[in-house]
Amino acid sequence: MHLQRTSTRSSAPSTSFDDKAGRLRVPKVSSAWTTLRGDYRRHGGTLLGGAFLSLCLYRYGRWGQGLRLPFARFFVSRTYGIANLFLANLTKIWIPPETTLGQDFHIVNNEGSLSIHPHSVIGDRCGVMHNVTIGSNMREGAPVIGDDVFVGVNSTVLGAIRVGDRVRIAANTAVTSDVPADSIVVGSPARIYPRLGPMR
Repeated sequence: MHLQRTSTRSSAPSTSFDDKAGRLRVPKVSSAWTTLRGDYRRHGGTLLGGAFLSLCLYRYGRWGQGLRLPFARFFVSRTYGIANLFLANLTKIWIPPETTLGQDFHIVNNEGSLSIHPHSVIGDRCGVMHNVTIGSNMREGAPVIGDDVFVGVNSTVLGAIRVGDRVRIAANTAVTSDVPADSIVVGSPARIYPRLGPMR
């Protein structure tokens, strides 16, 4: 499973960890404007969409955490906090800047809530529906989710678990244990099935 940290800053590439090879790599990092343009296109091409605004605020907070000057970090942290107080309660989308999101993250519908734990790591090209929680399970640790994963509506992914690449989590599913790559997860408690054919 390939996981990577991304940033909206093009000047400081982040590191990624390849579980299979066990070595660190430096991935290609998009510029802030390229990232925001991608977010804009994926989320309906409207500046006032809740999903797009929430991702913009997340990226602003994430960018601020990487600033070198303490005063600048303090300023961004405070302005982020004030903006998040209003926006998160309006959109019902909570993505703390400590969360690691891969490239091309997609909030498929903004018709309900989305809550992601600050220590969660989510890979590239992942999509989540509304009324989804990705977080802890009464203990320390948060999910690590691979690339090309889809999380269906009203689902939860909880605990210090790993979800492999190309996993599909069906609607109304509670995932509390590791899921191997190329699987379909259904139900509560979750049942894991291998895929039967190509999955995109």
